[in-house]
Amino acid sequence: MPMPDQREERVLVLAPHGRDADVIAGVVTRDGVGCEVVAGADALIEAIGQGAAAAIVAEEALSALTLARIAAWLADQEPWSDFPFVVLLAKRYGAAPAQLKATFAALGNVLLLERPLSADTLATAAGSALRARRRQYEAREVLAQLAALNANLEARVEERTRALAQANDRLTAEVMERERAQQAVAQAQKLEFLGRFTGGVAHDFNNLLNVIQGNLELIGMFTREESTQGRVDKAQAACRRGAKLTGQLLTFARDQSLDLRPLPVRTLFESVGELARPVLGAGVELVLSIDADVDSVLADASQVEMALLNLMINARDAMSGRGHIHLQASRAQPPAGTLAGGDYVRLAVTDTGPGMSSEVAAKVFEPFFTTKAVGKGTGLGLSQVYGMAQQSGGAAFVHSVPGEGATIEIWMPAAHDATASERPAAVDRRKLAGLRVLVVEDDESVRAGIVDALLALGCHVSQAGDGGEGLAALEGDRPGLLLTDYLMPDMTGVDLAVRARALFPSLPVLVATGYADMGAIEHAIGSDAVLRKPFQLAELGAAVARVANLG
Repeated sequence: MPMPDQREERVLVLAPHGRDADVIAGVVTRDGVGCEVVAGADALIEAIGQGAAAAIVAEEALSALTLARIAAWLADQEPWSDFPFVVLLAKRYGAAPAQLKATFAALGNVLLLERPLSADTLATAAGSALRARRRQYEAREVLAQLAALNANLEARVEERTRALAQANDRLTAEVMERERAQQAVAQAQKLEFLGRFTGGVAHDFNNLLNVIQGNLELIGMFTREESTQGRVDKAQAACRRGAKLTGQLLTFARDQSLDLRPLPVRTLFESVGELARPVLGAGVELVLSIDADVDSVLADASQVEMALLNLMINARDAMSGRGHIHLQASRAQPPAGTLAGGDYVRLAVTDTGPGMSSEVAAKVFEPFFTTKAVGKGTGLGLSQVYGMAQQSGGAAFVHSVPGEGATIEIWMPAAHDATASERPAAVDRRKLAGLRVLVVEDDESVRAGIVDALLALGCHVSQAGDGGEGLAALEGDRPGLLLTDYLMPDMTGVDLAVRARALFPSLPVLVATGYADMGAIEHAIGSDAVLRKPFQLAELGAAVARVANLG
């Protein structure tokens, strides 16, 4: 424990008459106690403030004013301090009056000694006051230690509270992240279900279209009446529109890989405009413009149609169903460092809506990000647009100023020598004459249509209703080509192709599908061995000739 300062060990003496102060000091110091004589009340109060163990004061030095000033100092002393006074009273006859005791009671820790008194009594009183003061000093040190411990405890509590707050913040962030992840998983599961359901509908619809289209083409081949041929042409045009619709359904289901071909922009805009106008409503004015130097883009027609339609629907929603949408195609150079060198076409959708902030614009292509109310959007539309553009060898950008609308750009590689015709070139049936084809298809009506089409092309055809029957037919008589559906019970077309290739490694295989895991097919047999449903007679003939390597 620290030792008190020397001044805190001294005894102060105030006795204004004669040699009283010196006599008192002499008695106090004989036992080795430090002592200091002060000249008056001001000096006494100042010395007490600087540090002292006790004060011996003669009664005559304590006027009412001096007592009041000393009492004021005592009232402000530290909680551990109870400064001791020894007051030497003048000689009185009889007991000291109560009024006198009350007067000196303002000094608090006071000892009254009546003069004359012996030197031993005075020395004993001074020693007792010093010992009491030293106990106060010890109390002071204990209180200081307690204060330090308390301050340290408060710091530790504050540190622990801060650590708990940080842990709570991390926990809150983790809970929010988990909720977002759960919402994303639920959204993905919902979309996966919708995708599977949509893909299944598209598959069945493609089979129906294949039967209808195949029979229409056979009717067209054998009829000579112009009126009948005209009706066949109209029905086939409807089938082609139906095929385009199923292609869009498969795009949503994400079960159709990109089929990049030269696509005339004019044809694209006509198709998109036809689809968009009924959806946008009467309150939206749609303007289409194509610069003179724009010809074609390298794109998957159904994918880019859906992307542009999606952008226009978003623009309509941003304008609350009223405003102008401008769909423009132009040749331009993409922003530096964004795309590889080459020619590109900029497809831009511009609206007159409220626009968006730079913070929102920076996130619009992120999966599951949406500014629409809950239940009004999945947050996947623009991410699909961005993905389609990148897979096509292009890019997507957004430009917007709050209050001035927004422009979404899709940059696509420019293409040349595109044809707008939807009719494939007729195949030379002499190349297919006599080719032995095994058709494996679980849908009887679809299988019958394919068989009839191949017979019309001059092929010799055998058939099976599933993969097991197909394997048995292969083992019995090796055909020149295996044509199988992809989605069949028990054994898919890819499984059948793999097992058929194990039997006959050089056997040409063609997989027809309206709902395909394109990655699995292309990995197993190659992308050239896929025929998408619904197909026209010329497409069937061309695919058979290509796979069978008939030139």
